Amino acid sequence: MTLDPALRTALHAGLALLLLDAAVHKLRDLRGFREALAGYRIVPAPGVMPAALGLAAAELALVPALLAPGLGAAPALCAAALLVLYAAAIGVNLARGRRDIDCGCSSRALRGSLHGGLVARNLGLAGLALVAALPAGARTLHWVDGVTIAGAVAAGALLYAAADRALANAPRLSVSRVRA
Repeated sequence: MTLDPALRTALHAGLALLLLDAAVHKLRDLRGFREALAGYRIVPAPGVMPAALGLAAAELALVPALLAPGLGAAPALCAAALLVLYAAAIGVNLARGRRDIDCGCSSRALRGSLHGGLVARNLGLAGLALVAALPAGARTLHWVDGVTIAGAVAAGALLYAAADRALANAPRLSVSRVRA
């Protein structure tokens, strides 16, 4: 199975944008991300800072790799693995009953606790990354494909931002419904 090259390019560019945003978020507030990562209690205390830096570095390394045309499926597969790792870390803590820790997913303004929607979001994004790993068809890209790709990435970024805001607010909304 092959993907239309415009769709594959849009998926790669969208994943690159997502990972760039995630890495910048982590590096802008490395202390806050380190604290969130420590809250997961998955990495031993001495390894939290190296793990925090390693995750940000992995995300940053994948950005140009996803945008490089000749690297094949590897960057998209690595992005999928990273997203599954994040989903697993959240899932483990949900199974432990630890919902009240900071997910480390958003800015401090949108801090949120853990919930199943975050697992579903990361698994859905991992699924898109697996689709992006499929080879591109032989069709040559034309100028109009550039417009299509830019529009698809912009629409995807807006949709992701809206979903991210909704996921960050979901726990607050359920608490306000209980109080009402």
